[in-house]
Amino acid sequence: MASDSRFQNLRALLVEPSAVQARIIRAECDEIGLRQVEIVGTVGDALDAMLRSAPDLTLSALYLPDGTGTELVEAMRAEGRLAEVPFLLISSETRPQALEPVRQSGACGILPKPFTAAQLSRAISRTLDLLGTSHVLENEFDLDSIRVLLVDDSPNARRFIRRVLENLGLRHFIEASNGREAAALLADTMVDLIVTDYNMPEMDGREFVEYVRTRSWQQEVPILMVTSESSESRLAAVQEAGVSGICDKPFETALLQQLLAGMLRQSED
Repeated sequence: MASDSRFQNLRALLVEPSAVQARIIRAECDEIGLRQVEIVGTVGDALDAMLRSAPDLTLSALYLPDGTGTELVEAMRAEGRLAEVPFLLISSETRPQALEPVRQSGACGILPKPFTAAQLSRAISRTLDLLGTSHVLENEFDLDSIRVLLVDDSPNARRFIRRVLENLGLRHFIEASNGREAAALLADTMVDLIVTDYNMPEMDGREFVEYVRTRSWQQEVPILMVTSESSESRLAAVQEAGVSGICDKPFETALLQQLLAGMLRQSED
């Protein structure tokens, strides 16, 4: 495939302990025009390399000799200089229980192995779009007046989602770590949009949506659920409870913009 001119000036860090896999991924990177790639094999070496010079993008395996890709992205999100570096997981792992932690930790995307150069290009493009600034919503709505309640038990996930929403033009945020805390905030704080996770302690996303729709004085507020939950029965229960939209975690910018625009437009009617 033809190389993508957007990748030519990107500096990427590839974290892959297998020399064979590193050569394969590096070859695919070369094919799409991503040629500035530094390769390391451990969590420790990756953090050292990033602290010396933060890359534009990190590509990482899940299982590393001294830890996991989840621990790497968590360390990145906790370090001020690295908190906003895009992270793309490249892994053959398919078990939900193994992938759930990295989804919750602020990964921008997950690319399954094996993959083609075209699939790598799309995954990187989605990652860059996700963290890039977009004025699509800003051009259509008065975003300065919109107050967002962000509910997620993972501080890293909240930080990441908040950054994505800020890139779309949203500015005012209130945060809660679970549904019960969010419900208490709603008692005396008016909001225009709720963005919530599903799996949370004390009061999960379904229970929180039910609370808002049946017991809150703000029953009409749009609610977007951003979640890695894959159970169709659980998601169906959330829809029945009255959620306005559901978006996968990690999510695609185009879908997020579409869902948010639809909900905000409906709330103005």
